[in-house]
Amino acid sequence: MGTTTTTTAPRRPGRGGRERILAAAADLFAAQGINATGMEQVADRAPVSKRTLYAHFRTKDDLVMAHLHGLASSGATLEGVLTRDDLPPRDRLLGLFDRPAPDTEPVRGCPFIDAAAEFPDPRSAVHSYAREQKLRMVELVTGLVTELGCRDPAALAEQLVTLADGAASRAMVLGDPDYGRHARAAAEILLERAAAEA
Repeated sequence: MGTTTTTTAPRRPGRGGRERILAAAADLFAAQGINATGMEQVADRAPVSKRTLYAHFRTKDDLVMAHLHGLASSGATLEGVLTRDDLPPRDRLLGLFDRPAPDTEPVRGCPFIDAAAEFPDPRSAVHSYAREQKLRMVELVTGLVTELGCRDPAALAEQLVTLADGAASRAMVLGDPDYGRHARAAAEILLERAAAEA
């Protein structure tokens, strides 16, 4: 009686490589910043060969842009709560100040502001994209305060996004994930006043 052996085909190199690269980059960028992260580190963390890394992302800027696009579409950024259809407009606005997920360590501010700070040239692709996302944020907030019937929605929206971005930045600097509670209290006063004057 002969024996039968079953062999498993080896995993093809590079399968899922792009996703692993982006996940590794996200971890490293959050932990140590974009400019402090080298492409070799990303390849080691993924893990992929440098050839695979550069096959997916020709330059580091390409990787950074893909990372930011992924963040924008994930719904996991500060702005993500603004597009949630399961919440009424006021709750979406106040959600800007909620504590991040408990497993978010270390505390980080807005990734688009962080990216703009690391790429200060306003003509760079990274800075330009970060600016687009912050302008989109104020457009979303303007739409929500308009829906609430608030007076002067454009001005109110700017006040709310300034509070949200400021709170996120201070939370990061101070290492306090619950820092948004201070800005939330101010946002509630602004919304109540705007509704009363409408």
